[in-house]
Amino acid sequence: MRRPAALAAAALTMIIAAKAAELNPKDKRSGLDFMAPETRAMQEDDMSNPGMLSIGEGERLWRMKPGGSGVACAGCHGEAANSMRGAALRHPRVDAETRTLTDLAGQINLCRGKQAAPPLPRESPELVALAAYVAHQSRGMVITLRPDAELSPWRAAGKRLYERRLGQLGLSCAACHDERWGERLGGSIIPQAHPTAYPLYRLEWQALGSLQRRLRNCMIGMRAEPYAYGAPEFMVLELYLMSRASGLRIETPGVRP
Repeated sequence: MRRPAALAAAALTMIIAAKAAELNPKDKRSGLDFMAPETRAMQEDDMSNPGMLSIGEGERLWRMKPGGSGVACAGCHGEAANSMRGAALRHPRVDAETRTLTDLAGQINLCRGKQAAPPLPRESPELVALAAYVAHQSRGMVITLRPDAELSPWRAAGKRLYERRLGQLGLSCAACHDERWGERLGGSIIPQAHPTAYPLYRLEWQALGSLQRRLRNCMIGMRAEPYAYGAPEFMVLELYLMSRASGLRIETPGVRP
């Protein structure tokens, strides 16, 4: 006869396996689905969504020449509503010149470099606003799994990182967001970690922030040393998360507690 402790462990293993198995296309849920009605209403009303202030600032920067010289984003790309439609679905991507994986913020700085303009610091209000403005043009579009063969190694690296246990607590992204989604941690519901709304406005931050800022927060909570902004680890992890969110819609700018 199996001991009670062994039975409990076996039951827990079955529960975890069942929860993980639920992460299939028909069960995928945006983080917004787990939010309180007040938070949902704030995101869904552009007049109430505080992230829209940064969208407006991003539009201003889109039309402004970098450093007062060179060509503005609009000078090359025209109206963002046309040229940037779908851009959020295509990032992270492999830059044709550097052959490195880059996200929207990194792509903006690469473009600035071509205009001999200094890069905007990672997580600066200006860079976050520009990235949010570009991502906002894809709002409502469905994320699809990109078949690019060259992305496969990067995506696989992101999946390994997602499943790797880190820090003093020995946790992984999967341990919470695959095995425990829908449960509570510190009073808050654990979502499925789909990056559909970034950059988003977090009430805790009182500002718009990138996905990398949130990932760093998670790593600190796991008592792990967070990667630097723009680190290759964040790029591959973001690529995997975007692939994992296939079938959901872009929401930028989201609102979270």
